[in-house]
Amino acid sequence: MIRVLIVDDQVMVREGFSVLLNAMPDIEVVGEAVDGRQAVHKVAVLKPDVVLMDIRMPEMNGLEATREIVAADADAKVLVLTTFDLDEYVYQALRSGASGFLLKDASAGQLAEGVRIVASGEALLAPTVTKRLISEFSRLGTPRAPAQERIADLTERETEVLVLVAQGLSNGEIAEHLVVAESTVKTHVSRILVKLGLRDRTQAAVFAYEARLVTPGG
Repeated sequence: MIRVLIVDDQVMVREGFSVLLNAMPDIEVVGEAVDGRQAVHKVAVLKPDVVLMDIRMPEMNGLEATREIVAADADAKVLVLTTFDLDEYVYQALRSGASGFLLKDASAGQLAEGVRIVASGEALLAPTVTKRLISEFSRLGTPRAPAQERIADLTERETEVLVLVAQGLSNGEIAEHLVVAESTVKTHVSRILVKLGLRDRTQAAVFAYEARLVTPGG
């Protein structure tokens, strides 16, 4: 069973998501939190597999809570929820360690699948989020020097895989694109994370944008 903590200041949202997720045979909602501060406490106590995190909340917002949760447990998986696909905090949330992003109007199936994807260690990057990140880094202009320097540690194939990860492709899609076994792709991804000191695919995608490996139209 995938154990989920739902964090949202609106009771109807929490109850709605609880009903939808508890109806799934492989998912169990183990708790709810009304704000970021309560979320940090409940994550420490309940140890959920996935945290469904709203961004805009009183006391402590989802961005701050995500940062604290990930700082306390590098393996924590946070799936950010928001009403708008162009929410100004999406980019910051992903940089803070969130493993994915989902709109609140997602269907029950999309919500459950999002939880499963994040729980499995994959990143959940919707096309709208990918475009948002590219746009953000385009606005920032020059690439971050540390990111560029660390690229030198990667092999040519690892760099190629990193670019595809940043474009939102799954391991299976990358394997098909490169005409290699999916297990080979998993090995490349693991080596990329170790070499760059990153925790997951989402951070790898952000790193690729910072290093300007991925640019608008690329």
